Amino acid sequence: MSAGDTEALMGYDDVLAAYDPALGLEVHVELGTNTKMFCGCATTFGAEPNTQVCPVCLGLPGALPVVNAIGVESAIRIGLALNCEIATWSRFARKNYFYPDMPKNFQTSQYDEPIAFGGHLDVDLEDGTVFRVEIERAHMEEDTGKSLHVGGATGRIHGATHSLVDYNRAGIPLIEIVTKPIVGAGERAPDVARAYVATLRDLLKALGVSDVKMEQGSMRCDVNLSLSPKGSGVLGTRTETKNVNSLRSVERAVRYEMCRHGAILASGGSILQETRHWHEDTGITTSGREKSDAEDYRYFPEPDLVPIAPARDWVEELRATLPEPPAQRRKRLQAAYSYSDLEMRDVLNAGLLDLIEETVTAGGSPAAARKWWSGEVARRANAEGQDVPTYAAGLGVGPAQVVELETLVTSGRLNDAMARQAWEGVLDGEGSPTAVADARGLQLNQDSGALETAVDAVIAANPEVAEKIRDGKVQAVGALIGQVMKEMRGQGDAAAADGRPEHVLEQVVERTGAGGLALRLGLRGQAGGGALGGAAAGLAHLSEDLVGDVGQDDRREDRDELLDESRADPAARSGCAAPETTELIGDSILLVAEDVTRDRRPILGVDLGEVDSPAEEVVVVLAERAQDRRGSAVARVGLQAPEQRGENGGAGSLDLLGVGAELVGQLVDGELTEDVVNG
Repeated sequence: MSAGDTEALMGYDDVLAAYDPALGLEVHVELGTNTKMFCGCATTFGAEPNTQVCPVCLGLPGALPVVNAIGVESAIRIGLALNCEIATWSRFARKNYFYPDMPKNFQTSQYDEPIAFGGHLDVDLEDGTVFRVEIERAHMEEDTGKSLHVGGATGRIHGATHSLVDYNRAGIPLIEIVTKPIVGAGERAPDVARAYVATLRDLLKALGVSDVKMEQGSMRCDVNLSLSPKGSGVLGTRTETKNVNSLRSVERAVRYEMCRHGAILASGGSILQETRHWHEDTGITTSGREKSDAEDYRYFPEPDLVPIAPARDWVEELRATLPEPPAQRRKRLQAAYSYSDLEMRDVLNAGLLDLIEETVTAGGSPAAARKWWSGEVARRANAEGQDVPTYAAGLGVGPAQVVELETLVTSGRLNDAMARQAWEGVLDGEGSPTAVADARGLQLNQDSGALETAVDAVIAANPEVAEKIRDGKVQAVGALIGQVMKEMRGQGDAAAADGRPEHVLEQVVERTGAGGLALRLGLRGQAGGGALGGAAAGLAHLSEDLVGDVGQDDRREDRDELLDESRADPAARSGCAAPETTELIGDSILLVAEDVTRDRRPILGVDLGEVDSPAEEVVVVLAERAQDRRGSAVARVGLQAPEQRGENGGAGSLDLLGVGAELVGQLVDGELTEDVVNG
């Protein structure tokens, strides 16, 4: 059957109603040794074909193997990390079968006397439960060469005009980790398979024994699956889907084979015990070859290698080198850094945990470390097809630069928008954050006189907008705030020298002479005078960020993650009056962030900043529309605060959402236009 053919499938729910799935996962891990398992040839990935070979790994007559000591050490450490027993005596065996990329016509492996056996690995599932996967054994062996089939449409032997063989990979050290039959997973079988491979990958990476790059083949999974009649307790005939090389594909392969097996069994057919190929593009499996049983491989002890008998004191020395289990470390750091579950998931998916931990150790805050590593540098790394640690290392950028950048912000030299410019300069190779700030003239202007001058100039240049503000039209304020920030070239600090986040907004409202609007915003409504309510403070800070942040940040978070956050349990956020779901309006997605007094996580790049009182709630609805022009976006801002009574008895509450009014600024090429739209 070709990859384009399809087989009958049974509905997934129907499969679960009639059958019990059983899994068996065989994970092959290439060890990160400098030389091969039984010879001194290099193991560099991507070398020219057949340039890393010798008489031993080519299987030439008279060549004798020698065991790689680091390979044995790595195998023992893997076994210990998997809670296995380490054999006091084990030996290699010859696994006999003919294949073009096996120059010896046998593979040096282990059979009934493996180095490690009888372990387990606890796997955290997304539903919060823990599933224990029992480990049958972990054994040492060598990898095969690689066949390249040329001339066909699929890259497989069927339809190819000729084949080439690269023996560079032949003899590279492998550890094969074999599970016992995984039963009882039921509908969660695909999720258990994926979570197991992901957990195993994290463990092996923490051990430092492999780079576990599935896309390069240094870690790959063979998925064995069978179905048995519901409640029978008898294992069915299995198939083995070979060399699945991504977590998503492991999950999909299990689900597909369950549905394929179910259709065959329901029609009265029988399952052929065979190997199958997984096709990532179509999401199906196709037949490979009939699967051999152990006796067909004619295992017998390897006569050219002595048995392995690791001393107990050496085993205990290796046990002492084991790192903290990755799952335990993640929970510890999440608690220490006060990251939400969603934030932690983002960090893990981006591979940032090590960088963040190093940054915090160097003196940075957890919030700043996550912010700077997951922002512009992540966007650039993704564009280059690299992970963030690799990309940052290539630029010579590390935790020290993030700590320095944070210091420039906390010391009052830079605001957030300026810090982003400095960070971009660092990534462009212009020097340290301080050097970039000096070269670009980035210096926060905290002179209130300069701010007042800028406000007066903007009011004079926009008399019509100023008149609307005097008439009490709240939405007109945003246009002048944007112009003030532009006038000050982004150097006006929304916090100003006195630390009040509402300073820019207060100046705009007061210097237009809009006393009535000031009362509505709460500018005169609190004891002591001049203190603005949390809602207005959020508006002021947000206006600054809209000018200096959103237009310059092309990175957009995954829509599914935004949906997850917007639908978060409202009980987890005290006092929330905000909607719990997102709304779709045309091609816009409205994300509601509730109770920012507890969660200051930037929403689409907008940092809400501080609010004056934990009792006040700020609701921000941000609509991001499909981009019709580079750097353009539309932001709708709605604010709510509990009703406050001013000294004159006026209501100090503001509910833009309730009255349908919106502050709308069109961001074009990073600048906020003067357009004002009524809700």
